[in-house]
Amino acid sequence: MPELQQLDADHAPAVLAFELANRAYFAASIPDRGDEYFERFADRHRALLAEQEAGVCTFYVLLAGDGSVLGRFNLYDFADGSADLGYRVAQHVAGRGVATATVRELCGLAVTRHGLRTLRAAAAQANPASQKVLLKAGFVPDGPAELDGKPGTWFRRDLTLRPQGPASEVDQGRG
Repeated sequence: MPELQQLDADHAPAVLAFELANRAYFAASIPDRGDEYFERFADRHRALLAEQEAGVCTFYVLLAGDGSVLGRFNLYDFADGSADLGYRVAQHVAGRGVATATVRELCGLAVTRHGLRTLRAAAAQANPASQKVLLKAGFVPDGPAELDGKPGTWFRRDLTLRPQGPASEVDQGRG
């Protein structure tokens, strides 16, 4: 069963392996990180941990049972109870509901762990899979976005609203 963990220093080798293994796959729908990202990965990883320690963002990895990274899920630009969400999943798990389930889980953590009330995420028009993930996770379109010069859409989720879908056990009188 995959496990969502907050990023730490020990995740660096698995994150680098994930990014390298999926580089071409990611570059098909979002701009490539460039060779310098990989050449200076250790420095970048330490910088992310420092930002996380400062409380301006938080980073998560979704780990398989063998410790390999299945996805990265980031909350960044914390301000006034809101943050932006970014994510990417490995090619071999894409289209299997992994991103949607993890974004939903992260929405809960955003409230309980980080005190957030609103999340925003942008998805390129050329990336309908990402748009579908956000819609299934309870986000709604919230205006146009520009992603590296390409058209996209901002999505927003108010975390204080009850999620839509089947009633919970408490709602049904069983909790």
